[in-house]
Amino acid sequence: MYSAARFHRPGSVEELQEIVRRASSVKALGTRHSFSSVADTEGDLVSLERLSRTITVNADQQTVRIGGGVRYGELGAALHAQGFALPNLASLPQLSVAGACATGTHGSGDASPVLASAVTRLELLTASGDLLELSPEHGAEMFRGAVVSVGALGIVTALTLAVEPTYEVRQDVYEHLALEQVAGQFDEVMSAADSVSLFTTWQNDTFHQAWLKRRVHGAVLAAPRTWFGATLAEQDLHPVPGASATPCTPQGGRPGPWFERWPHFRMGQTPSSGEEVQSEYLFPRQHAPAALRALFALGPHLAPLLLVSEVRTVAADSFWLSPCSGHDCAAVHFTWRQDEPAVRALLPLIESALTPFGARPHWGKVFVTPPQRWLGRQSRLADFRDLMQTLDPDGKFQNAFLKATFLDQNNF
Repeated sequence: MYSAARFHRPGSVEELQEIVRRASSVKALGTRHSFSSVADTEGDLVSLERLSRTITVNADQQTVRIGGGVRYGELGAALHAQGFALPNLASLPQLSVAGACATGTHGSGDASPVLASAVTRLELLTASGDLLELSPEHGAEMFRGAVVSVGALGIVTALTLAVEPTYEVRQDVYEHLALEQVAGQFDEVMSAADSVSLFTTWQNDTFHQAWLKRRVHGAVLAAPRTWFGATLAEQDLHPVPGASATPCTPQGGRPGPWFERWPHFRMGQTPSSGEEVQSEYLFPRQHAPAALRALFALGPHLAPLLLVSEVRTVAADSFWLSPCSGHDCAAVHFTWRQDEPAVRALLPLIESALTPFGARPHWGKVFVTPPQRWLGRQSRLADFRDLMQTLDPDGKFQNAFLKATFLDQNNF
C-alpha cells in the first residue's frame, strides 16, 4: 500500500528524466518486494518495469551492462546462454537487480558478499534530471556510498556487473539438524558448502531443514546419508513445513545451471510463501551461536505468527550502508504471516534479544527499533548524509523513512 499521489510507468530513460525534473518528491519501484516504507512517497511513484531490459555482455572485459528494469531470473538465463554467470544470487530470482543492490540484499555463503559487490559501474538519474555515471575509477568513495543507497540518491537506470564463466550447482537438503550441532560447530556447518541455509520455526532446538548448494566440479557423487547428525531428505522440500515443493528449485543433488540452483524458488512460481511479511537482521558472525540460542528461547512467542526463519552467512564488504560493511555476518530472516500490526508488536522482543550482538536490519524489511539504535553501528552514516545532501540538496528523493532513518539530527 503506497501513499503516492501519482503513479508512472515510463517506457524510456528520457520519459523518466522528464518525470523527475517536474516532480518535487519522487521514488522508484523495482519488483515491489520491500516490506518497509523505504520506497514510499506522497508525491510521484515510478515503476521501472517498462524501463530498458537490455542485457549486453562484454566478453573481453567479463562484464554485463543491464537496464534498470532487469530481474535476476531473466539476467541469469541470458548470461548462461552466452556462457557467463554471476557468483551468487538471492533466494528469489524475481527481484530486480537494481532494487536488490540498492537495499543490500544478499545470497548465502562464507565467501559471498551482498549482491551489490558484483557492481562495477552505476548509472544514476539525479534530482536535476541528469545522468551521473559512478565507478571506482571515477571516485571510489562516492561509489561505495552510492551502490547500496536505498534509493536516497536518485534512480538507477543501468548497472554494469562483473561476470565469470558459467557453471553448474547442485543442492542437497538435510532434515532435523540439532541446535547444539550448529551452535557448537557453527563455522564447520556453514562452510560445508558454497551456500548453506538453515531453516527453523524456533521449536524443539532444531533446524528442520538445511539446504547445501555446491558448485559442481567433475563427477557428481552421491551425497552422504547423514551430515552433522541430520538426515538426507528423500524428496524435494519447501522451506515452510507442509508446503508443496513445486515452487522450489530442484534438489536431490541434481546438477543444473547456477541461476536455477542458487535461488530457493523458481522464476515462474509464487516466491517464498506468497502472502507474508518479512524481517531480517544481520550481525557479526562470531556472535551467531549466542544469538541463535537467544532466539530459540523466544520460540513460544514467535510460533503463532511465524511461517519460517532462515539462517545464512554473508561475507564482509565496504559499502557504507551495507549491514555487512566491515565484517563477516550471520543473517537471520523471518517470514511472518500477513498480519503486520501483530508482527510489529512482536519485533521489539526480537530486536531487544539481538541488540547485544550488534545486529543491523535489512533496510527493505520491517523493523521497529528507533533508528538511532541501529545507526551507531554504521560508521559511514554521517558521510552518507553528506552525500544525500550533495546529490539531492532539495530532498526530491527523500521520504518519511529516509528522513527518520538518516536525516534526523537526533541520530547523529
